[in-house]
This record gives sequence, C-alpha cells and structure tokens, in this order.
Amino acid sequence: MEKRNLFRGFWTLFKAYWASEEKWRAIGLLAVVIALNLLMVWFLVQINQWYNEFYNALQEYKSDSFWPLVGQFTGLAFCYIIIAVYSVYLRQLLEIRWRTWMTRQYLDSWMAGQTYYRLQDSTDNPDQRISEDIGSFVGVTLQLIIGFLRQLTTLAAFSLVLWELSGEFRLEFGGDEFSIPGYMFWFSLIYSVAGTFLVHKVGRKLIGLQFDQQRYEADFRFSMMRVRENAESIAFYRGEASELEGFGARFKSVIENFRRLMTKTKHLNFYVNGYGQTAVIVPLILAAPKYFRNEIQLGGLMQTVSAFGRVQDALSFFVESYATIAGLAAVINRLSGFTEHMEQVQKVQSRVEKSTAPEFTVSDLNVTLPTGRELLKKLSLSLGNSRALLVTGASGCGKSTLLRTLAGIWAYASGKISLPENSRVMFLPQKPYLPLGTLRRALVYPKAEADAPPDSQLQEILRAVDLPQLTEKLDVADDWTRILSGGEQQRLAFARVLLVAPEFIFLDEATSALDEPRELEMYRLLKEKLPSATIVSVGHRSTLFEVHDTELNLDGTGGWRVREVG
Repeated sequence: MEKRNLFRGFWTLFKAYWASEEKWRAIGLLAVVIALNLLMVWFLVQINQWYNEFYNALQEYKSDSFWPLVGQFTGLAFCYIIIAVYSVYLRQLLEIRWRTWMTRQYLDSWMAGQTYYRLQDSTDNPDQRISEDIGSFVGVTLQLIIGFLRQLTTLAAFSLVLWELSGEFRLEFGGDEFSIPGYMFWFSLIYSVAGTFLVHKVGRKLIGLQFDQQRYEADFRFSMMRVRENAESIAFYRGEASELEGFGARFKSVIENFRRLMTKTKHLNFYVNGYGQTAVIVPLILAAPKYFRNEIQLGGLMQTVSAFGRVQDALSFFVESYATIAGLAAVINRLSGFTEHMEQVQKVQSRVEKSTAPEFTVSDLNVTLPTGRELLKKLSLSLGNSRALLVTGASGCGKSTLLRTLAGIWAYASGKISLPENSRVMFLPQKPYLPLGTLRRALVYPKAEADAPPDSQLQEILRAVDLPQLTEKLDVADDWTRILSGGEQQRLAFARVLLVAPEFIFLDEATSALDEPRELEMYRLLKEKLPSATIVSVGHRSTLFEVHDTELNLDGTGGWRVREVG
C-alpha cells in the first residue's frame, strides 16, 4: 500500500471512534492520560537536577547531604511510579473502550445484509481481522500517540537543560575562533535525524513482510480449523496424508516468510542496537573535556549525560519504534482492505422488489452469476396458499441460487417477489447450522434459548420428527453437529419448522441425508401439522413429486418450465 493510502487508511480507522457518540468520554480519558505523561516528564526533570546535587555531594564527600538526597530521590521516585502505573492503567481502560466500540461496529457491518456470506470469496480470515487486528490497531496506536507526545514534551524540557549544560564549543580554524552554543543539542539532533533516515532505509521492507506473516499464520490456523469441522468426512476418505501435505505447504509459507522477517529484523536490530549503544558513550566523550578542565563537577557531568540521554531518546522515538510502526502498517493494510471489501459487497444490492400480495408471486425475475451468466430469465409464477412447488433441474442450473434470491441473500438478481403482509417465512438449507451450547439452544435457533417454549412442547416435537432419544438431553451442552448424523440434523431442522409454524417454507435439499420413506414422512408431517403452509422445495428425487403440486424445471441457461404434478 502506498504511503498516501496508508495514511488515509489510518485516518479512516482512527477518526471513526473519535467522532462517535463516545468521543467526549474518550477525549476526557485521553486528556487525563496525556496530563499524567506530562507530569512524568516534570518528575524526570526534577530527577535530572537531583543528579547534579547528588554526585557533587559524592565528589565532595558531604556525608551529611547523602541521606537527605536519598530521601529526596525516594519521594520523587515513589510519585513517578504511582503516576506511571496509573498512566498505563487508564490508557488500557481507553484501549478497552475503543476496541469494544470498534469491534461492535465491525461485527454489525460484517453481519449486516448477509455481508459475512457475500464476502466469503473476497476476504481471507475475517475472524482474525476482527478479533486480533482491531486489538492490535487500537493498542499500538495509543501506545505510539501517547509515547510520541511524551517524548515531544521530554524533548522540549530537556533540550533547554542540555543547551544550558552544554555551553559553547570553541573551535579555531584559520586563525579565527568559532563558537557553537548548545553544541551537544545540535549533535544530538543531527545524529537522530540521520539515524531516523537510515533506519527507514534498513527496515522499510518489514511492513510487507509483517502483512504476509499475519496472512500466512491465519491461513495455517484456518486449515486446521477446517479439519476439526470436517473430521468425519476426512476420516472416511482416509485423507490424513493429504491434509498433512496441506498443513506442510501452509506451514512452509509461514516459516519461509518468517525467515525473511528474521533476516530483516536482524539487520534492523544491528542498526538500532548500534545506534543506541553509540549514544551512551557520545555524551561522555563530548562533556569530558569540560570536566577535565574543571569547568564542571562530577554532578554536572552526570546531569549532562542524563539530559543528553533524554533528548536522544526523544529524538530517536521513530528509530526505536520502527518495528512497531511496521507492524501497525500491516494491521492498517488488513483492516482497510477488509473495510473496503465490505463496502464493495454492500454496494452490490439486489434489484429485486419486495411487495405484498394475497399469495406467493414471482414476476419477471432474472438471476445471474457474478460473471454475468444468466441462470434464470423473466421467471413469473404464482403459487396458491397451501400449495407445494418442487424446483428441479440438472446440477449447477441455479436451483439453490433461486432460493438464495428468494431469501434475499443473492445480490445478482432483479424482478419482483410478493408475499402476504406480515407472513412468517422460514428457509431450510441442505446443511443445518447447530450452534454450540445446549440441545435446547440448537433446537430453537435462531431464537434465544431464553425464549424457548416449555420443555414438554419441545419433547413432543422431537418425538414427532422421530428423535425420541434426544428428549432427555435438552440441557446437555455439546457440539451437536459432531454428535448428530446428517439425517438427525435435518430432522432437527424440521422440528424447528414445527416450532416456528411459518406460512411459507423454503427447503434447499433439506432432506438429502434422509432415506426416501423418512423423507416422505417429514413432508407429510409438515402437511399434517401445518396444513395451510406453502412449500417451495429444491430436490432431485422423483419421489418428491408425490408431495408437491407443481414443478418448476430450470435448464441452466435462463429457460424454465412450470407444470402441474402429483
């Protein structure tokens, strides 16, 4: 990402919270944290002055001044420690509030309009971006901003001290004498500017490497999650060797990129540590001539060294923080990319008009793939209440995509869909989703467990869908996707339908894991318990014609045909 885009991405991410409804509390808390950091700088100035008195007392063997000065330092250090601790504590409190707000915004945006569903092919590992990258962005940003302000204040305070302590540096050249006031300050400034320029040259490739490392790590972790989610299928296929090969390839990317990261970090550390160690001896060398000429005492020498170190630290902020800034830049790239992808998919809106009508009606419905290929062209049909429609056609002809369009989660469509006003609608996918938790929660999903009907009603419905063995396990919390077979999961989905009692039921091969007799049993159960419901099914089995009134056959090129069956 270009520098300009990087700064724009940072500003977009940063300003959202500070312009939100929480801005005044956030600004107040940030002001307190900054004030505490400024107070820390004031105490550092006092400690710097203490160096002068203390080391002069040591040089002059003033034993009567030793303990009072130790007591003075103890008081200054105690106050400094208290302020430093609460500065970090309040900064972390601000970090929690900012991260909470930002995470909530991203989760809302990710879930809005089925963005999480439509984003599947364009963004890798959105879970990592929300759970880890937001935390990294907030924490590192606060650390850098507050650190920069503290070092800026330190620079202002100790530059004056160093300027006064440095005095003039006199140099004779060609018979003329030149003097440089505050020469140690100027040396520190030149040294730091040159150091900042060079550290960028040495470490700039770290940004791209950090970005790639996060992506490779997330891909490796996700591949293992996939094995856990599909453990039974992999076990049946005896796919362990293939999975190990996949793990190896992804982990190889992790290690190869990490080695490149190690090399660049090594070069940067050589430079940063050399830069820092040189800055330790330089002030002693610069101040030593004045000390040996008895122009300053030991206390003045130590105070000068301390002041030089503070100024040097302040001016070297970007040198010392370069690796942190590189990591932040990678996080900004990931979050900005995630945000842009969400905005892009949210801009692609379905042009399907929703309206009310006495019965389920579709008018001039067109459905395409993102590539522009037509799956369905100008579909128009009307399905009377209590009727059942079976959607058929070869694999890939667009049957499931039609149901996605009817559900409103497919954006590449236009036309008009009408349903009776305030009607209850329910869609059943081929693979039911069972959330982690108790069986009760899985049964009443997507309702909250607290809104579940009495257990007696749940048990009656479980028996109706031929799952009597689960009636005593409503309070058992487990991974029910792993425990229940595919057929049992699909029957549990039918139990949800009976609980909701919708007027319109859309099933996308929702009985594919059931044998034909039990499949017919489930459809007849719907007819018995919900006789007024309208049903639209996607299926392949010819036996389904027995429980449907109308067939909609798709040819996959936009054509379609409707006929009466049953």
